[in-house]
Amino acid sequence: MYQERIKKVLAAMEEMGLEQMLVSNPNSIWYLTGYYVFPYERMLALYLRRDGNHILFLNRLFPEPEADCRQIWFSDTDDCVAMVAEQVDGSKPLGIDKEWPAMFLLPLMDRLPGCRCVLASDCVDNVQACKDSVEQNLMREASRINDQVMERAAARLKEGVTEKEIADYIVSQYAAEGCDSEAFQTIVSFGPNAADPHHEPDGTVLKAGDCIVIDMGCKKARYCSDMTRTYFCKEAPAEYAAIHDLVRSANELAESMIRPGVPLCDLDKAARDHIAAAGYGEYFTHRLGHFIGQNDHEKGDVSSANHNLAKPGMIFSIEPGIYLPDKFGVRVEDLVLVTEDGCEVLNHVDKHWKTVG
Repeated sequence: MYQERIKKVLAAMEEMGLEQMLVSNPNSIWYLTGYYVFPYERMLALYLRRDGNHILFLNRLFPEPEADCRQIWFSDTDDCVAMVAEQVDGSKPLGIDKEWPAMFLLPLMDRLPGCRCVLASDCVDNVQACKDSVEQNLMREASRINDQVMERAAARLKEGVTEKEIADYIVSQYAAEGCDSEAFQTIVSFGPNAADPHHEPDGTVLKAGDCIVIDMGCKKARYCSDMTRTYFCKEAPAEYAAIHDLVRSANELAESMIRPGVPLCDLDKAARDHIAAAGYGEYFTHRLGHFIGQNDHEKGDVSSANHNLAKPGMIFSIEPGIYLPDKFGVRVEDLVLVTEDGCEVLNHVDKHWKTVG
């Protein structure tokens, strides 16, 4: 599995005219080798070479890997950058990961003045964007758990409960299901707080007539889920219920269009135009979606600026929203997997508005 992934990255490097690359993102290194360590301030790098003589640079404080590549170890007092420079071919361009710290990159560039460094993250990111069957199943499982916990959380929405209490309950249920962690800080927003798409849950108390936005995701076996549903406490004001229906239909419209070959920008446009036609275009204030995998937000999005085509294996969110300042907010979000002939929606919690409490 790992060799097949590396093979795809090497092919992408060849398309960029690169024979060598340094990968530093810990999640990307795990994806390519099965070895994970978070290095904190220490250097961690996987040196990929077209000839297959890959090298993993490791601090001696890190655990022993089982990765199928040569290993070069260093201590805290060693000049680790010099050790990398000894292995790199300074006469040829060198691909660099977008997240490699300047504290390592700049000294390497000083040591190899004739070596042209090239931002080459796409060689890995574009491969990771299309999940293989193992990853797809892991993300289905994370979404299954997210569905269950969302329904449990909705059942606890009663007048008098606070945003923080619901958010803490969601986190506790992830732990009960054996999740690694939250995929991101859980968002629970009551009433006017829902007009802020990234409101952090606080002591706001739920009242009758309030809208309730819950945006939540867990991480299980390294892979993330993400979903948003919007409810109403006891009653749904007619205006806001109609807006919820509009957002849900925008979500469903975009999802109905997803298949290989469709430009991602077309999905954003369809949902945005649908909302704008009803007079709420200025209140849809963010892109339609983001890619997801080991991180909640990975390279790639569903926006007007992304003209790339949907490909089988891509997993991204579809999350239109309308936010009326100081009044109300609604968002409906699913994760979708692009299949060979359409898409699979990974979330199954009902998207229609309903009252709770």
